[in-house]
Amino acid sequence: MDESAWGEVSAAVATAPYPVQVLPAEPARASACLAALEITTRSWLGAVVANTGGLLVDHGWLRVLGSGHGGLPDVYTESDPGTGLVVVGYDVLGGQFAWAQARAGARPTVHYFGPDDLGWLDLEQGYADWLYAVLAGSLTRFYENLRWPGWEAEVADLALGQALSVWPPPFTKEGKDLSAVSRKAVSLAEVVSFYHDAARQLGS
Repeated sequence: MDESAWGEVSAAVATAPYPVQVLPAEPARASACLAALEITTRSWLGAVVANTGGLLVDHGWLRVLGSGHGGLPDVYTESDPGTGLVVVGYDVLGGQFAWAQARAGARPTVHYFGPDDLGWLDLEQGYADWLYAVLAGSLTRFYENLRWPGWEAEVADLALGQALSVWPPPFTKEGKDLSAVSRKAVSLAEVVSFYHDAARQLGS
């Protein structure tokens, strides 16, 4: 029997210590995305894809990808078969969470590419463990050095396809204090591309 994990996910959403918005899924798009990824709703990733267009976590600071909604892409569109990376979330600064197999035979874990160090960090958590931790409050500590007074209202005003362009960027000495930098809303794709280009140029 194909029992969905959505009950577990929705229970974690309901008890999250910060706001979590569940974006509605389009059934046809969700089914196509599940089939393309070759996963079932018994997994947490499959349950999120089948039942949501995405999750906006902590005033929208983190966008957990589902089957897509508005300007937010779906998980399959953001996957890269060549590298084995499946992007499962974006934050408002252009950081990425990706589900990846670190080495042959190892279980896939979630990795984070951050705008402050331009490198991939293995969080050593499977997708379900990562999302459970996120919904249990882990973002507060994870981002404690990348937030500024009043960030909640600023982030909540962003459209789904937008992120904050920060100058000087967080990977520079001058950009470490995000309360003292210039911030403006631009497309999410533009911000993500900027940091990956910077990583390549700096050899990160």
